[in-house]
Amino acid sequence: MLIGIPSLLGPQFLATLRAMGHGDEIAIVDGNYPAEEQARRLIRADGHQVIPVLDAVLSVLPVDEAVPEALFRASVKGDPALADPVHREMEVVCARRAPGHKVVALAGPDFYARVKAAHAIVATSEPRLFANIIIRKGVIHPPETETT
Repeated sequence: MLIGIPSLLGPQFLATLRAMGHGDEIAIVDGNYPAEEQARRLIRADGHQVIPVLDAVLSVLPVDEAVPEALFRASVKGDPALADPVHREMEVVCARRAPGHKVVALAGPDFYARVKAAHAIVATSEPRLFANIIIRKGVIHPPETETT
């Protein structure tokens, strides 16, 4: 256990987040997603649902500010105009943890291609369909230093 680190972020999970560089993406996917087949790096978050995992990740991972879009979600039946309640929950977490960043809905093929290219996939036990989100990692700026 660590002070200030959500307990669901285990050693492998934390190491993966830390190893990611600026612009790398991580996908958090539901229990139906074929994560084992598509992941370059797979993190199991069995027993956890997508919203608590998203909240934990965004508590330690900076979101990319250098691009206009850095948060992407799956869309219902591949239609970006459709959203389920889980997508609204994602937006609430992202608004709190990454203010100013909009969650962009992607069409099915675009979303799945982006997940396949992600640095890592986190496989949750989320039972809701289309409960998938991608986060693009940003940077942590160095502290301001005073010059004399």
